[in-house]
Amino acid sequence: MAGGTAPRPADTGPGPAAAGRRGPVVAGLMLGMALSALDSTVISTAVPQIVGDLGGFSVFSWLFSGYLLAATVSLPVYGKLSDTFGRKPVLITGIVLFLVGSLLCAAAWNMVSLIAFRVVQGLGGGGLQGTVQVIAADLYPLKERPKIQARLSSVWAVSAVAGPAVGGVFAGYADWRWIFLVNLPVGALALWLVGRHLRDPQQRRTGRLPLLRADWAGALGVLACGGLLLTALVQGGVAWPWLSPPSLALLAGSAVCAAATVAVERRAAQPIIPGWVWRRRTIVAVNLALGALGLLIIAPTVFLPTYAQSVLGLGPITAGFVLSAMTLSWPISAALSNRVYNRVGFRRSAAIGAASAVLVLLAFPLLPYPGEPWQPALIMLLLGASLGIFQFPLIIAVQSSVEWAERGTATASVLFCRMLGQSVGAAVFGAVANATLSDRLHAAPAALGPGLPDDLDAVSDALDHPAALTGATADYLRRAVDTAVDHVFLGAAGAALLALLAVLFVAPRRFPVRDESPARTEAEADAPGARAEAAGD
Repeated sequence: MAGGTAPRPADTGPGPAAAGRRGPVVAGLMLGMALSALDSTVISTAVPQIVGDLGGFSVFSWLFSGYLLAATVSLPVYGKLSDTFGRKPVLITGIVLFLVGSLLCAAAWNMVSLIAFRVVQGLGGGGLQGTVQVIAADLYPLKERPKIQARLSSVWAVSAVAGPAVGGVFAGYADWRWIFLVNLPVGALALWLVGRHLRDPQQRRTGRLPLLRADWAGALGVLACGGLLLTALVQGGVAWPWLSPPSLALLAGSAVCAAATVAVERRAAQPIIPGWVWRRRTIVAVNLALGALGLLIIAPTVFLPTYAQSVLGLGPITAGFVLSAMTLSWPISAALSNRVYNRVGFRRSAAIGAASAVLVLLAFPLLPYPGEPWQPALIMLLLGASLGIFQFPLIIAVQSSVEWAERGTATASVLFCRMLGQSVGAAVFGAVANATLSDRLHAAPAALGPGLPDDLDAVSDALDHPAALTGATADYLRRAVDTAVDHVFLGAAGAALLALLAVLFVAPRRFPVRDESPARTEAEADAPGARAEAAGD
């Protein structure tokens, strides 16, 4: 790597033996990713049956929040452990934890126990999400990574469409507990494929720390700090006001834990979050950009279904298909993104995607009221295409800029920032939507009468039963939802603009790219854009 930095030794590729095992390993990775990808989408459609059986309606949202918290805060820990002890044991640990959590969820006797077991599942899910991405980068050189990433992305696309249907079938025609039990054979097959065919390269096994000498104090600090912060973000403004004692206590506790964790990490021989994560411009820029991506993605995933049902009058399934346009175009765009970044480089490819996302998101408030379903579907199709050529080159750039022994940590930091951005986005955009609705409802004409709902959920519930509303009241509420979602998409466009600024002004002009084999890959040797990026910082 140029730019005043001594070049690192070449990182050898998977080699012939590993290449021969790639098919079964990739199948195992896709099955492991499917466990994580299907999780929330399958459960969401079975919530009424779960609540009807176990009770606990007031806390059922923690079925999702608990999983998200555990998966997010464990990502940095799994990343470092995979660099220290190898990918295979960490991935197997993640799968086993997920399956144990699934079995326990199926045996839950009340809502509290189910939430606790969902946290166990989340701890396994964190290992699945991060380690699968790292192994994919290990197996494939730079030129071939779009192939494996397209396959993994297709798992998410299929899960987004099939998950709700699968959950509905189990909840309606069998028992909701099968939603968790069905994970067992899938996970068992993934375990067999990974255990039999995945091999950590022998030359990478030297210099590992003994298990007891790992930075467990730092890992505990990261888990505590992240858990307190995400709990404050997820529950603030929902379970309690933002400036209430619980919120302030959680934020203060997170700050104290962060300070203590930094002190511990500075003295650790092999810290969970090494200092170089915050010093290398490539990783810092990508962390900021994907944090902004996590922020903006909340607009379509959370608020578009409400818009489709409340404003357009679509049913839940049809509303899901409007959103699925994005989940279908995203992996296709990611698979083809190498045609862009091989020509213009990682940085320019990401900038093109981010700039396109800004324009697409700004177009949403221009849609006519009430409009036709194909109009937001087209917006989602274009947004998915934009985000595919934005996100994928950045992840490839980070993974290609570090050594094998740093790749797990670097990948985990990127995924952690994206998931943290999603938590922040849910809090921020939820506040924006509710503030807009509150303003519109307070400004409602007196003729509409008292008793209008005062938040997004209450408005959605009212519009689900339009017979109880007058025509003028229903139309006013639909326009209020339309305005609220428009404001959310404007905020998402601002987040996309922040991502663009991070790419343009924080990222190095040329991303450092390591050689991955003694003979340089075609992507580095032949492509002018990639050759320029390999030139230095």
